[in-house]
Amino acid sequence: MNLQAAIEPPPRTVILKTVNPELNRIFEEEYRELRPRAPMPPFHVRFYRFTSLNTTIRLREGQIKVNLSDLLEGAPEPVIRAIAHILIAKLYRKPIDASHNNRYRRYTSSEHMVRQSERIRQMRGRKRISTAQGEHYDLNEVFEALNTRFFHGLMGRPQLTWSEHRARRLLGHYDAAHNTIMVSKVFDRRNTPRYAIEYLMYHEMLHLKHPVKSRNGRRCVHSREFQAEEKLFPELTQALAYLKTL
Repeated sequence: MNLQAAIEPPPRTVILKTVNPELNRIFEEEYRELRPRAPMPPFHVRFYRFTSLNTTIRLREGQIKVNLSDLLEGAPEPVIRAIAHILIAKLYRKPIDASHNNRYRRYTSSEHMVRQSERIRQMRGRKRISTAQGEHYDLNEVFEALNTRFFHGLMGRPQLTWSEHRARRLLGHYDAAHNTIMVSKVFDRRNTPRYAIEYLMYHEMLHLKHPVKSRNGRRCVHSREFQAEEKLFPELTQALAYLKTL
């Protein structure tokens, strides 16, 4: 879930739902807790048809506009209060109460909400797919070679694609909602060592094998099993050193 505080208007392409008076009341009460002597601005809080658990708050012309993902329509009131507290605190740069933060994380990291979020992303979101065949490396060939070498050829191949741009910050990722592994086009070069792109693909294949889990309200992306299996990659040290040069 992405909590954002900003002053820009939201994208016009997303469908809005009507303002919810009950949500307004909760946000007004949390505002008063955080800013007891400040004037109360008009609140406009509504559920928003996002493609994920995004949530935004914006201050425009003296009014506070809040858009909550419609995935939160069934959330208990304490969770909505926690979100209201966090958003208002972010907007006015106030300290965030740990109990609210923990409640929010436990709820949004729960198995039920993670499944719901991925289902909505599948239904509403669109994944930009380029091609697995690059100028110097074929991702399908790299995947199948690693599949045979490390997974006995038993791992089902997801959608594989090079990124549209030569990204150096996001080098690769596995998107569970669309069952896609993306690799940055920065690796599709003649001088890229084979072990570097193999390690990156191997890392994302481990995400496919070891899905994200929730532990004590926190998402566990790299479990102990994941980390132990990652260390089995023979050229791990050299690959990590090469990645640092990008």
